[in-house]
Amino acid sequence: MKVAIVKYNAGNIRSVDYALRRLGVEPVITADEAVLRAADRVIFPGVGEAETTMRHLQASGLDHLIMDLKQPVLGICLGMQLMCRHSEEGDVDCLGIFDVDVKRFVSQRHEDKVPHMGWNTLGQVNSCLFDGFKGGEYVYFVHSYYVPVNECTAAVTDYIQPFSAALHKGNYYATQFHPEKSGGVGERILRNFLEIK
Repeated sequence: MKVAIVKYNAGNIRSVDYALRRLGVEPVITADEAVLRAADRVIFPGVGEAETTMRHLQASGLDHLIMDLKQPVLGICLGMQLMCRHSEEGDVDCLGIFDVDVKRFVSQRHEDKVPHMGWNTLGQVNSCLFDGFKGGEYVYFVHSYYVPVNECTAAVTDYIQPFSAALHKGNYYATQFHPEKSGGVGERILRNFLEIK
């Protein structure tokens, strides 16, 4: 199986690479259009800032390429947010794959720290990404912006308010949490993504 990780100006690519190698997959990290189109699976990771990253994707043509992919695509963290319509982070229009806007967390109580950082549970799981899950599994988050619950929500986590921990629409899948940093649970999610029919 050919797995490609989109190479662009957002971090966390190496930890995704290592997580896949632990599963016996040797991914290629690339921005090459032909390689990305030919891959069986594409992973669009991300740690960074939405506006700067979106401008880079537009300048390189990766924005249109990602929107045009036909194979299963997995967005992670910032990758998931950039797949949405618009982000409050930098007030920037994004890829629009998911018809929902990204919002900034606003603390309601003193103990509500932003960013949301650490382990939290998944609920209302309803995607093949979560085959074998019952809900209540712990995954690792680091984010100051969130995607509201919407018709593409594939899992929900509650922090300050319920938000989309994962999204799914057609061949596009996305997680707000980091499966590559979520131990055995994250490994199972990556394996499920690789095994999508």
